[in-house]
Amino acid sequence: MSAATAADGTATAAGGHNPWIIAVVVALATFMEVLDTTIANVALRYISGGLAVGPDEAAWVVTSYLVANAVTLTASSFLAKRYGRKAFFLWSVGVFTLSSILCGFAWSLESLLFFRVLQGLGGGGMAPLAQSILADSFPPEKRGQAFALYGVAIVVAPAIGPTIGGWLSDNASWHWCFLINGPIGLGALCLMYWVIEDPPKAVAERRRLREQGVRFDLVGFLLVATFLGALEVVLDEGQRKDWFGSNLIVTFALIAGLAFAAMIPWLLTRDNPVVDLRLIGRRQFGACFLVMLATGAILISTTQFLPQLTQELYGYTATLSGLVLGPGGAVTVVMMFVAGRLSGFIQPKWLIATGACVIAVGMLDLTRLNGQSSFSFFMWSRIYIGIGLPMIFLSITSASYQGIDKGRTDQASALINVARNVGGSIGVCIAQNTLAYRQQFHQSRLGEHVSSVEPAYRETLGQATAYFSQRGFAGPDAERQALAWIAQQLQTQVALWAYIDVFKVLSIMAMTAVPLALLLKSTKPGGQAPVGH
Repeated sequence: MSAATAADGTATAAGGHNPWIIAVVVALATFMEVLDTTIANVALRYISGGLAVGPDEAAWVVTSYLVANAVTLTASSFLAKRYGRKAFFLWSVGVFTLSSILCGFAWSLESLLFFRVLQGLGGGGMAPLAQSILADSFPPEKRGQAFALYGVAIVVAPAIGPTIGGWLSDNASWHWCFLINGPIGLGALCLMYWVIEDPPKAVAERRRLREQGVRFDLVGFLLVATFLGALEVVLDEGQRKDWFGSNLIVTFALIAGLAFAAMIPWLLTRDNPVVDLRLIGRRQFGACFLVMLATGAILISTTQFLPQLTQELYGYTATLSGLVLGPGGAVTVVMMFVAGRLSGFIQPKWLIATGACVIAVGMLDLTRLNGQSSFSFFMWSRIYIGIGLPMIFLSITSASYQGIDKGRTDQASALINVARNVGGSIGVCIAQNTLAYRQQFHQSRLGEHVSSVEPAYRETLGQATAYFSQRGFAGPDAERQALAWIAQQLQTQVALWAYIDVFKVLSIMAMTAVPLALLLKSTKPGGQAPVGH
C-alpha cells in the first residue's frame, strides 16, 4: 500500500507524494497564519509612531485582522467543498501572502488596515482546510502523529510571535513583521501546488453540490460580515468618539443592530446557512462557544497589553517585551502534552474550570503592579496563562463536538474558531476602553490632591525643589523642574492604576468560564475530536 492510499484502499489527498511532505507544508502555512495573530502586537508602538497615530488607533491592526479572519472562517467549509479544497487553499495562501507584502509597504494607517483586512480574509480559510487535508492525507492509524505536528505549529507560533516581532522592530523596522511572510508564503504556495490533490470523495462532493444547484449563502455571509464589521467600528471608535454622542457611532450601531436582527431569522431558516446558529443553541456547544469567547479575549488582549505596558511605563525595548511572553509560550507547549494526558481520565468541564481559575489567578497577580515591578513579575503572569490555556483549548476541542453529527463538525470547528477571534477582538476593545476610562477617573481623583492647600503636596514640592536646587538649577528653574517631575509621577501612577483595573476586568472575564464549564455534560474520557485552531 502506497503512502497515498488509506487503510480501506481509497486514494487520499496526498496523491502520489509522501503524506509527511504535505504535513510539513500544511503546518508551515498554518504556522505563518497563526504567527500573524501576535507578531505585530509588540510592534504597535513602532507602528503608532511611524504612521503618526495614537496607540488606540494602532490597536486596529490587531482587531481588524481578527474580525476579517473570523468572517472568512464562516464561509471556508462550503467554499472548499463547492470549488475544490486545493483551489481554495491555494487562493487563501496566495491572498494572505500578497496582502502581507502589501502590509509591509503600507504608507498610512488606512492602507495598513485595508491590507490587514485582506490578510485576515486570506488567513481565515487556511486553518480549517489544513485540518481536513491532514485527515485525508494519512491513514487513521497515523493521523494522531500528523495532528501532533500541526498542533505544535499552532501552539509555537503565537508563543514566539512577539519575540520575533520585537526583534524585527528593534533591529530592522515594523514593516518586516509583515514582509517576512513573503518568501515563506511563496515557498509554501509552490509546494502546495505540487503535492496537494483533492481526494476522489471531495471531487464527488463538489460534483454533487454542483448538480444539485446548492448555492453559497451569500445573503447570510454578508449579514454576518456586516454585523461583525459594524460592531468592530463601534467598539474600537466608541470611546474616542464619545460613544452615542457621535453620529458615526450611532450610525454603525444601527447598522450592527439591523444586521443582527436580520441575520438571526435568516440563518435559522436556511437549509444550507453560512453559519449554523442552531449549534450555539445547544447547551453543550453554546457553553463551549461562550468559554472560547472569554478565552480568546484574555489570550489576545494580554498578548497586546503586556508589551504595551512594559514599553510605555518601564522602558522595555520591543525585543525585551517579546521575551516577557516567551517563557509563557514554552510552558504552553509543555502543557499541551500534559493536558492531553489529563484529558484521558479527567472530564473536560473540570479541566476548563481549573484552567480558568489558573488564568484568573495570573490576572489577579498582575494587580500587584507597581513602579518597581521586574521582568520576572511580568514573565510569571504569562506563565500562569500558559498553564491554564491548554486545559481550556484541548478540553473545548473534545467537549464541543459531543453529540454533533459528523456532517456538521466543519461548522462546529468554524464556529469555535470564530469565537476565539471575535472574543479576542472584543477583549482588546474592552481592555482599551477600560484603560482610557480608568485613566480619566484616576487622573481626576489623584489630581484633587495636587493642590497648594494639601500639606503632602507642599512637602513633596519643597523636597523636589531642594533636590533640583542641589543639582545646579536656580530658584524658579528648580521649582519648574520639581513641578514637571511631580506631573510625570502623577501620570505614571494614573497609568499604573488604570492597567491594574484592566487586569481586574480580565480576571473577572476568566472567572465567567467556571460556571459555564460546569454546565457541560460528561464526555467519554480520552475521546478524540478534530483539532481546533
